[in-house]
Amino acid sequence: SGDIIDLSKIEGVKVDKHSTGGVGDKTSLVLGPIVAACGGKVAKMSGRGLGHTGGTLDKLESIPGFNIYVSEEDFIQQVNDIGLAIIGQSATLVPADKKIYALRDVTGTVSCIPLIASSIMSKKLASGADTILLDVKYAGESSQDKLSKVRATLEDAKKLAQTMIDIGKHCHKDTRATISSMSQPLGNAIGNSLEVIEAIETLKGKGPQDLEELCLKAGSTMLVQAKLYQDESLAYKALQEVISNGKALEKLKEMVQRQGGDVSYIENPELF
Repeated sequence: SGDIIDLSKIEGVKVDKHSTGGVGDKTSLVLGPIVAACGGKVAKMSGRGLGHTGGTLDKLESIPGFNIYVSEEDFIQQVNDIGLAIIGQSATLVPADKKIYALRDVTGTVSCIPLIASSIMSKKLASGADTILLDVKYAGESSQDKLSKVRATLEDAKKLAQTMIDIGKHCHKDTRATISSMSQPLGNAIGNSLEVIEAIETLKGKGPQDLEELCLKAGSTMLVQAKLYQDESLAYKALQEVISNGKALEKLKEMVQRQGGDVSYIENPELF
């Protein structure tokens, strides 16, 4: 139901990723800039917080002036110009999912695999990217955390990942998935502006090891999907290079500037 975004005016392969969330998951804030700095086209529509975790949009809005409501025309123009835009989805994108989601919330069916898969994939397919990378989380056997969309077991995570890959393939999209543990928070910072600060540190090469590693691995897959690199090890080296030479942080600054945010907060995170 609703609109389907046409990104055909963006040159090159449009890559997108989705994470099933978790405490401290700020990967989009790092992944978008590093992939774009290597020539990828990241046209991303993100969501707000769910359950007890902040969403990418909530984090970005902690940067004063940052505008997540960008017209489709400006969104396409921005990705063409700088290779990166992260915006909120319009009300006309997957309206049926919003209604079903609200229903799931009150009927205790948030953690139903077919409903999670259709919710995530309907958004991704309507958003118009050519390739989709899914980061599916599981909470580990010892974890009692059934909140949010964090999967309880590795088996569940594999089942969810396979279901979403099948949907993507059915719709002729290069869809891949990685499975990662969320038995503990990602990185060290939790909270919107704190997570932006940690993302900035990671783009400088001074971030927590687990966050940097997750972003480098996911970014390598995305660059191969975008046909910019032949294999993931070469892509991995290229991503490390844009972190060390400062191009990745520069890319974040370009996006913040284009979307009306105050770049001085990126340059001096102590302003937060």
